Amino acid sequence: MRIYNTLTRTKEEFVPLEAGKVKMYACGITVSGEAHIGHGFQALIYDIMRKYLEKKGYKVTYARNYTDVDDKIIARAKEEGVPADEYAAKMIERIDAVMREMDIDDPTLWLKATQNIGNIEDFISALIQKGHAYAAPSGDVYFDVSSFPGYGCLSNRSVEDMLDGVRVENAEDKKNPADFALWKAAKPGEICWDSPWGKGRPGWHIECSAMNRAAFGEQIDIHGGGRDLIFPHHENEIAQTESLTGKRFVKYWTHNGLIKVNGQKMSKSLGNSLLLEDLLKKYTNEAIKFALLQTNYRNDINITDSLFPEAERHLTSFYKIIGQVEDAFGRGSEGNAAIDARFDEAMDDDFNTALALSELFSVFKGISAKCAAGDASCADDVLQVRKTYSLLGLFKKDAAAYLAEVAAKAPAEEVPARVAALAEQRWQAKKAKNWAEADRLRAEIDALGYAVKDGREGYAVTKK
Repeated sequence: MRIYNTLTRTKEEFVPLEAGKVKMYACGITVSGEAHIGHGFQALIYDIMRKYLEKKGYKVTYARNYTDVDDKIIARAKEEGVPADEYAAKMIERIDAVMREMDIDDPTLWLKATQNIGNIEDFISALIQKGHAYAAPSGDVYFDVSSFPGYGCLSNRSVEDMLDGVRVENAEDKKNPADFALWKAAKPGEICWDSPWGKGRPGWHIECSAMNRAAFGEQIDIHGGGRDLIFPHHENEIAQTESLTGKRFVKYWTHNGLIKVNGQKMSKSLGNSLLLEDLLKKYTNEAIKFALLQTNYRNDINITDSLFPEAERHLTSFYKIIGQVEDAFGRGSEGNAAIDARFDEAMDDDFNTALALSELFSVFKGISAKCAAGDASCADDVLQVRKTYSLLGLFKKDAAAYLAEVAAKAPAEEVPARVAALAEQRWQAKKAKNWAEADRLRAEIDALGYAVKDGREGYAVTKK
């Protein structure tokens, strides 16, 4: 099994630090707003990585964090007139609910910044003692980037390149412009905690280093997140942790691509954010997953108007075949090892879900042909598809239930003006007891592909 390592920019054979065990951490959501499709994609990818590693026989401990205190959360809480911790707790509850609707499992460990203040303070104190951090007169504490010679190893950029175009905060308190905050002094009215440097709260980057150390110790196997976290977040995690421990922090750095909408970066400022809650009203969670997983996780995904409807059509076609097979031959009993082997071959190549999904088209073509020929082995093929691809969150539902869910989410089709006019004319003819004209108009409506059904208080027109 090979994994692409962002640090080395190559695919490497996966060999964990401890035989048979995997320590894995993924940066979660800053809970300043609702979960969007980018959050869903990242959570889905690392859920799949965890499950595939477990399929390979590893005992995986998967940790994921919520950033539940930062500038944006404080600002949003102030807008709503509630305490920051109350706002964060509400958003975590809402995000958890939508992730469960997406059928994404919880990690082994949920970590929160506000529940690790002591660990964070201990980490910062140790960095100060080792000469890698310093307290400013303002009460802020900064990491001294010049004290860590390897800074820039993950993003492959120099400090000068990193500073180019980056807004530098509180420069007057820093030894160097590139130094970043480990602890932020509290402003009046802000949520804060007591610390050796005065009342304040953690900087963003330190929380992941401190929580990793508390959960796993000094080293982990896999650390993941979106590609936008490579710099500065993950770069700063490396600097903090390795300055403290003197050891390589992460063996394999993995990063998923970003979401674009019709070719543009998804952002609040552009007004093109796609909230998971809204998408789940239109499409099944399996269709959303199918759409996202057709692209290799390291590549950006361009969401066009047709992406999710096409995914839903493919899955509908597959589920219809599943229903036909299971109605005719029941559930299989033995499975088909060849289907599972092809899946594993794809996933062994850096979790290549795109290749794994592409196999489905030929697999279902074969299943359909077997079913038509009366070959009962197609039931074992379907059983194997269900078992194998459930790892990606697919084919977990009863076929009839899935098709009913698709139908329920489908938007009502607008009746053409001509058909609507004919239906109204027919209704008036019927009220006038002109039965012959009413029958003629019904036949005309029928010829146009629509049906009219009368009720006590009117009529309804539907596409046939």
